[in-house]
Amino acid sequence: MAYGSIPLDKRLKDNIRNYKLATLIDTEEMLELLKAVNKLTGVAVMLTERHGEKAIAVGDWTGFTPDVEADPGVKLRICDRTVAHVYIKYDAVEYDKISQVRLIIERIIDSYEKLGEKSYRTRELEIYVDELEEKLEKESYQAKTGEKNDELTDMLNRTYFENRLKIIDRSQVVPVAGVCININDWKYVNDHYGDEESDRLIRTVADIIKDKAKPDYVIGRVDGDVFNIIIPMPEGEECSVFCASVQKACEEFDDPHIAPSVAVGYAIKENVETPLSDTLSDAEYSMFENKIEVKNAPGYYERLRK
Repeated sequence: MAYGSIPLDKRLKDNIRNYKLATLIDTEEMLELLKAVNKLTGVAVMLTERHGEKAIAVGDWTGFTPDVEADPGVKLRICDRTVAHVYIKYDAVEYDKISQVRLIIERIIDSYEKLGEKSYRTRELEIYVDELEEKLEKESYQAKTGEKNDELTDMLNRTYFENRLKIIDRSQVVPVAGVCININDWKYVNDHYGDEESDRLIRTVADIIKDKAKPDYVIGRVDGDVFNIIIPMPEGEECSVFCASVQKACEEFDDPHIAPSVAVGYAIKENVETPLSDTLSDAEYSMFENKIEVKNAPGYYERLRK
């Protein structure tokens, strides 16, 4: 997954499901440690993977079949997710030593949870940093070679659009309007018709935006299905007229597969000290309010699913 698509804390939470026990801890070392504890105390220990496949076993487990659903044993957890199940038998442990042996096993499990989490976080962070470096190198290359337009729509890409915002902020021109446009239910088209048709939907909406925009508008595709537009010194109802014209053109577009629909919102910067990024955040909030209205309008889903 590309850098920036999800925050690091979320990927740490999600990606742990892709790791097996042996990729997180040294199971050979753990096996030798448990053998030594078994030899000294008689305690029997078995570890299984999260779905019940046996990974480590010391002591007598004759006739025992792990069932992690009915009897999960002691869960070995890393980043709040179970990665292994630990089963323990004290049958061969001297009665007066059971509490001490239980404490030893608890300490071993706790130690391997900490080691496994450290290993996991280190691996994921290394991948994350590698992706970040790759992204920065690509952006640097684009800057050097003049690649400033989004390949799919020929609008400004996110990097150059944000650079343009800084330039406009430094110019201290007001008023300046920020417009946010988001394609409604782009995922529905992608799920039902695939990448080719969902890309065509993005291009269609992009062409409509460019057609309705004036030459001095600054237009960027800032996310997969999100477009931001800057309108310098808007006059009267210019922003609302532009937004309405884009929505109307999308609604009137007739096609066998795609039914373009967009949610729109805008905000106006009137103070030179207000960064345009804040103005666009306000526009995005307005866009989400409009999205609720559009998607609850009569006939919306009928047109989408025709």
